[in-house]
Amino acid sequence: MVELAAPLALQQFGNHLMGLIDSAMLGRWSDAALAGAGVGNNLYFGITCIGLGVIMGMDTVVPQAIGAGRADDARRAVGAGVRLAVLVGLLTTLVVFASPLLLKAAHVDKEVLHEATAFTYMRALGAVPFLIMIALRSYLAAHGVTRPLVIAVILGNILNAGLDLVFIYGLRLGVIGAAMATTLVQIAMAIIYALAVRAVDGGAPRPKSTTADIKQIAKYGWPVGAQLFAEVGIFGIATVLAAHFGKIPAGAHSIALGLSSLTFAFTVGIASATSVRVGHAVGAGNVGLARKRGLLGVKLGLAVMACFAAIFLLVPRALASVFTSETAVIAATIPLLQIAALFQLSDGTQAIGAGALRGLGDTRATLVGNLIGHYVIGLPLVIGLGFSAGLAVNGMWFGLSAGLTATALYLVLKFVAGTRSTSQILR
Repeated sequence: MVELAAPLALQQFGNHLMGLIDSAMLGRWSDAALAGAGVGNNLYFGITCIGLGVIMGMDTVVPQAIGAGRADDARRAVGAGVRLAVLVGLLTTLVVFASPLLLKAAHVDKEVLHEATAFTYMRALGAVPFLIMIALRSYLAAHGVTRPLVIAVILGNILNAGLDLVFIYGLRLGVIGAAMATTLVQIAMAIIYALAVRAVDGGAPRPKSTTADIKQIAKYGWPVGAQLFAEVGIFGIATVLAAHFGKIPAGAHSIALGLSSLTFAFTVGIASATSVRVGHAVGAGNVGLARKRGLLGVKLGLAVMACFAAIFLLVPRALASVFTSETAVIAATIPLLQIAALFQLSDGTQAIGAGALRGLGDTRATLVGNLIGHYVIGLPLVIGLGFSAGLAVNGMWFGLSAGLTATALYLVLKFVAGTRSTSQILR
């Protein structure tokens, strides 16, 4: 599990690191740019995550096919996944272009709105290459081929940092420059992934994918897309609400959310490994092994997130200072990081629980769990504590923590129940 999870976690960490580097550089460009990029980035991912989830149906299809020894089915799936990524990516691009209208309706601060709109327009161009990357990554991970993923993300971060310096400061493009750098890097990484997939196949012609292959991926993927939309959406709502409290709270929220996303990236890598390992066991018909691998993934995630929780509690000021030199923003970020430390364990557990369920093929359970946790429990508390109780952004983060905890409990219990019998898994 560690052999597969470690490079996948590193790859996810590298992807989020690019966003944090953007934030760090924009934080020294202007407070409005930092807040605008945070709002725009959350808006972008809130929409793109639907397509991301649809393509992640491959996390069920490919590992199970490999576990069952159906190599040609797995090879057809990657072709179907790329075709689906292009189609969904184009639709996603159009929706992202229209999304700033939501910010206007929410009466976001004018400076923040201007920066967020510019950032979102440029990021929209990266939707198609991003989703193609997801399809190719799923195929590589299912085969245990992770070195190209790590190489691509290392080179991507170096290129992104260099382009940020040129575009943001050299050409003085601000948020547009940061978004442009990320989009170009994603295109380069997609090319590296494609070359790696070709190497895995030995250059042999791939069996032609069919409409049925696309439908199978979408069947497992659409609940994941809805689940990710629910999960990212709740944080997107919180980001928009945070903007109502002004530039300083919005900037603090952006920094804390960025750092939480960075630690979350490690558990996403573990979740991907868990999905692959559980899927292999299910494909081979070994229910007991599927359960052991799923619970092992949860334990590994708890250990990793406990370490990050300790860091958030011990050095919050130092972490916040990486992204801004504004004393007021740093002071506002510290309590948010202390609250974030509380839900590190819950956040990691719910991500890995969802990965284990994808390996089983029970993707609808991940949707139900997120709807209950984030919207039945979390959102009312976000609004109640943030506005009614007068706790502002701090109260909102307590509400987010409660929602994550409820989601984690539901998903783990659902996985345990789903591995009680062979018939439940293979039906």
